Amino acid sequence: MKLQTLPGLFISHGSPMLALNPEQVGPALNRLGLNLPQPQAIVVMSAHWESNALEVSTGVRPETWHDFRGFPPELYEIRYPAPGDPQLAEEILHLFSEAHISAHANSTRPRDHGVWMPLLHMYPQADIPVVEISLPMNISAKEIYKIGQTLAVLREKQILLMGSGSITHNLRELSWQGENANVPEWASTFRNTVVSKLHHQDFDAVLDWKNLPFIERNHPTLEHFTPLFFAMGTGHRFSIVHSSFSMGSLGMDIYRFD
Repeated sequence: MKLQTLPGLFISHGSPMLALNPEQVGPALNRLGLNLPQPQAIVVMSAHWESNALEVSTGVRPETWHDFRGFPPELYEIRYPAPGDPQLAEEILHLFSEAHISAHANSTRPRDHGVWMPLLHMYPQADIPVVEISLPMNISAKEIYKIGQTLAVLREKQILLMGSGSITHNLRELSWQGENANVPEWASTFRNTVVSKLHHQDFDAVLDWKNLPFIERNHPTLEHFTPLFFAMGTGHRFSIVHSSFSMGSLGMDIYRFD
């Protein structure tokens, strides 16, 4: 069987409630999973695994981690039992070593909701191996972009690369009117600016994130924006898979990089 080249993705995973209330983005993730060639494996950089140094999950069958509080009991009953892929994890560590990127194996890391929640909609059978890589806290946007560039070769082996975060993420400014809430200008302006830069192949302007409009209001902390830099490194041609807002200002966009 000839392997097909898969895209890199940036996925806004939103609130943990996405698992129970898919809104618009759940069906979009499901369609994406149906339309792409079936991956041999999936590699995810999640906003919810921040680390001092770059780490790679080498576990055989990582636990489903409910890394949140105060949600309905049924959310904590969800499991995503997809296997790990220690052999792929070792290949990733080798690629990092060849690129002079320091990285470490982690065999005990459970799978956070930035990984299992979108995959629950994309590949509900949970039968595709998944490897998670961490989000190093103390490196630059360009260094995270380089991590994506380093792993881009895996796309040719029908491996799906994903950055899981949110295009906007200010939880203090959410509206609890749900899908009917108005999108504030500071959120739409930020999102539209990022999309315009990506459409025009001005990746440097996105990596120079301090100059983006309303950056601090959309991302009081940067960890949900940073996985976009990883996804940008995986491919050059940008396209939008899905665009919507939840709870007013929570951007739920999905981007593709080929």
